[in-house]
Amino acid sequence: MGEKVVANGFDLSDRRMYRRKLQQCLVGLERLLEEGRFDRPRNLMGLEIELNLADSDGLPRMMNEEVLERIASRDFQTELAQFNIEVNIAPHRLSGRVLDRLAEELRTGLGYADRKAREVGAYIVMVGILPTLEAQDLVSANLSRADRYTLLNERILAMRGEDITLDIQGVEHLVYTSASIAPEAACTSTQMHLQVTPGRFAAVWNAAQAVSGPQIAAGANSPFLFGRELWRETRPLLFQQATDVRPQELRAQGVRPLTWFGERWIDSAADLFAENLRYFPSLLPICDDEDPVRVLDDGGVPRLRELSLHNGTIYRWNRPIYEVVDGVPHLRVENRVMPAGPTVADVVANAAFYYGLVRALAEAPRPVWHRLPFGVAAANFDAACRYGIGAVLHWPKPRGGLVEVPAADLIRDELLPLAAAGLDAWDIEPADRDRYLGIIEQRCRLRTNGAEWQAAAFHRLLERGLDRRAALAAMTQRYREHVEGGEPVHCWPQVP
Repeated sequence: MGEKVVANGFDLSDRRMYRRKLQQCLVGLERLLEEGRFDRPRNLMGLEIELNLADSDGLPRMMNEEVLERIASRDFQTELAQFNIEVNIAPHRLSGRVLDRLAEELRTGLGYADRKAREVGAYIVMVGILPTLEAQDLVSANLSRADRYTLLNERILAMRGEDITLDIQGVEHLVYTSASIAPEAACTSTQMHLQVTPGRFAAVWNAAQAVSGPQIAAGANSPFLFGRELWRETRPLLFQQATDVRPQELRAQGVRPLTWFGERWIDSAADLFAENLRYFPSLLPICDDEDPVRVLDDGGVPRLRELSLHNGTIYRWNRPIYEVVDGVPHLRVENRVMPAGPTVADVVANAAFYYGLVRALAEAPRPVWHRLPFGVAAANFDAACRYGIGAVLHWPKPRGGLVEVPAADLIRDELLPLAAAGLDAWDIEPADRDRYLGIIEQRCRLRTNGAEWQAAAFHRLLERGLDRRAALAAMTQRYREHVEGGEPVHCWPQVP
């Protein structure tokens, strides 16, 4: 949640007022859509990466303010906990050598940030969940010192009415109770933005939902939490449980969680914003003075701040974004599926796979969402999170029906050719297309990714006689060293 808000109390009338403002904002959005007021197509993409701070032993460092003071760049910002920071990459046009330019910008920016962090004894680690995190690291005292994080913590706990419980059954079983939302901070993601026109929004969002499972399978990188080996991509389930405002009775009734895959394919961007208003009470009922309908009547463009703030507290894995830039409104799909890391090459490969595949599927004459039940797409996502590159997914057959197929085979044999065609449609340089999609192909051929490397290295270190904590620390040190080397994760040697 990036809104700059000031922590204060709310009374009962705030929520009623906020609900009215949200309805006004939805009317304003629908009018903007009807009147065709949105920005023309510009093929713009953007990237945000959440990062961890660790010491030379791989243990978390609670010092994001000091690190950010050293970096002194607006591209880097605080995140939820004091061992987190985030880097934002300026929008790029999807064409030509954009993938290589993106890789060079990331290498330069992250390299500079890491050098500045080392001046105060910290290293930047790009990973879905820092493997050395322990329960005592994820407490409210270690949240970043910003009003919006304090307020978010207070509101989620107030709505829930009890402590947060983590219960994750994977390779091992973790049960943990937290008095704050701090466990959410363990989740560090790569967020990929794509600006789209209203007419294309539904197709792009539906395509992004359909490929969320294959995305996770190819790029899982979060197998450990609190010393336990859990799912290959533990981050989504952890995020859902750490932000859950529902006590167990509401969960039993089927009330939807704030972190939500969704439940249906859509026909318009307005469908998602309307669902957010219909199903989710306000978490931060902060009202703006703007009257969106009056602004429209006067020929202006409303900011729809209440709608944007509310939307920012519903953690869809593919989130709709409304924003006004230079006085013109635009829509984006924000893909929040992928973990951070492991390397810059891996991040750019994940981006190439996503942007190419979404373009190809959104423009396919037989849309995949007409042939793939939404519930199956959700089940694919869960299976990929649990098993990573070893998952078995369900996918439409050419002549109808579904086939059960190993994720690595589906990606290599069917989805990578589609992604290549999509990148061609974006007019991406063929050499860059082949270089970065080749990284995904090699992960599938070798059945490896960040999660597989971490788990194998951890078990090898245990076999050498290290205890669990020491093995995780040693594995994290080796992981960081390999990241600095720059080779994609499928090239990393295992612990001897």
